[in-house]
Amino acid sequence: MDQVVPVQSRPAPGAAGLPGAARAVGLSKVYGSGSGQVVALDNVDVRIPAGRFTAIMGPSGSGKSTLLHCLAGLDRPSQGSVYLGDTALESLSDSALTELRRREIGFVFQSFNLVPTLTAVENITLPLAIAGRRPDRGLLRSLVNALGLSQRLRHRPAELSGGQQQRVALARALVTRPRVVFADEPTGNLDSRTGADLLGLIRHFVDEDRQTVVMVTHDPAAAARADEVLFLADGRLRDHLPTSTVEQVLHRLAALDQGRS
Repeated sequence: MDQVVPVQSRPAPGAAGLPGAARAVGLSKVYGSGSGQVVALDNVDVRIPAGRFTAIMGPSGSGKSTLLHCLAGLDRPSQGSVYLGDTALESLSDSALTELRRREIGFVFQSFNLVPTLTAVENITLPLAIAGRRPDRGLLRSLVNALGLSQRLRHRPAELSGGQQQRVALARALVTRPRVVFADEPTGNLDSRTGADLLGLIRHFVDEDRQTVVMVTHDPAAAARADEVLFLADGRLRDHLPTSTVEQVLHRLAALDQGRS
């Protein structure tokens, strides 16, 4: 793994006394109607603390990705409220919500979602370019160094390994100084060693830079790197576990399965 270089200091994305970096109150999400209705989320209350690493786990169809998308403003709930800081997302128009996502939220997805015709540095700074903003050169340099990308900035995605592509995606998520980074299975397309390296980098940004990260994962080893693990099943928040080991995460998952059978 490349040596981790401390990132240029910046204010913590949250502050003491505020209601967390993000939260949901009475959150429900229903797809379809009648006999085809699917309740993806059922009256979920959750608070994401600022400056911490939160993992969300659960069986397939538990609602974990839906919860992530609602918290990130990518999907609107059927009922309930979602707050980013103290801003209620349901109070925003579509254009205002888009602007808030550009300014306050970073995204890292399993499929990387890089633009194939752009270089690595152009992909990293793309959110700023769309918003008509110039990158903070000091922050950009710090991110590139910390992520070991300084020799790959002029390469296009097809010329990068999967791990390098996901590091570019992580830099893109961080370059806007977001309040929260949302990561949906960020190690899903990586081998175990590369995935562990990426999780180490995420852990670094949380510990050293007080970045708030919310990650959906099916991997107990990935979840064990977080400060807290939230467990969903059948669209409901069933359990939570503070800083934990892989064995403790597996035990909670097994108990969750037994409770559903």
